[in-house]
Amino acid sequence: MAKCIVSYLDTEGLRHTVEVEAESLFEAAALAVRTFRQHDCEPGAMSPIEVEIRSSITHTVTLKKIHSWLMGGARTPKDAVLKERLRELLGLDPR
Repeated sequence: MAKCIVSYLDTEGLRHTVEVEAESLFEAAALAVRTFRQHDCEPGAMSPIEVEIRSSITHTVTLKKIHSWLMGGARTPKDAVLKERLRELLGLDPR
């Protein structure tokens, strides 16, 4: 199950939004339409319905760990480019 924000714009340009928990895109849309119906604001048959999946993942890392990772070797060219860009962003000398 994922939290989803489902919305659509009505013919007057008013955005209607509801939050649902669903296991699929179509389930989220169907649950939202049911809620919109309960509030007398059902979208039209051709109204685009937007479904945004909300995920909340939190990671914690220290600045020391970031510096250590940035100063370490790179496994791939892509990793090297990323580390170089981030070192420049933080003003770190790669030596």
